Amino acid sequence: MPVRSAGLLIYRLFGRRLEFLLVHPGGPFWAKKDEGAWSIPKGLIEAGENELSAAIREAQEELGVDIQGAFAPLGEYRQPGGKVLVVWSMEANAALDVETVHSSEFQIEWPPRSGRIQSFPEVDRAAWFAPAEAEIKILKGQAAMLADLAKQLGRDR
Repeated sequence: MPVRSAGLLIYRLFGRRLEFLLVHPGGPFWAKKDEGAWSIPKGLIEAGENELSAAIREAQEELGVDIQGAFAPLGEYRQPGGKVLVVWSMEANAALDVETVHSSEFQIEWPPRSGRIQSFPEVDRAAWFAPAEAEIKILKGQAAMLADLAKQLGRDR
């Protein structure tokens, strides 16, 4: 059975303008990558954890804010590495400010084989993107989510 992750595709509307919230992964591997590197807030589902609860928990950990709202199932997306990502959409509330993102951290040996353990944020920044720009920024395996959300909202993007 493939590994399963859960995430939230958070969006906001300004009149007819739709925007997606994407996060940029922290750490040295992603530091100089931009196009095709951004993601929705997401992460692994813990044993016995409800999938939606996992999606909310992961978004809270990556954004550092309380996530509340109405969640609509968006779909399941097989990622290039074989993992399945189950996603819900959610309209952002006014309190979600990307300028105040404060992510949880992870530790890795860096530089490799140096014996030094360093801490890095899971997410080093978050931003709102219009659909055309989001399609360029998002990881290839997550791009279909953007079109699916536009359909779910009854929009042509």
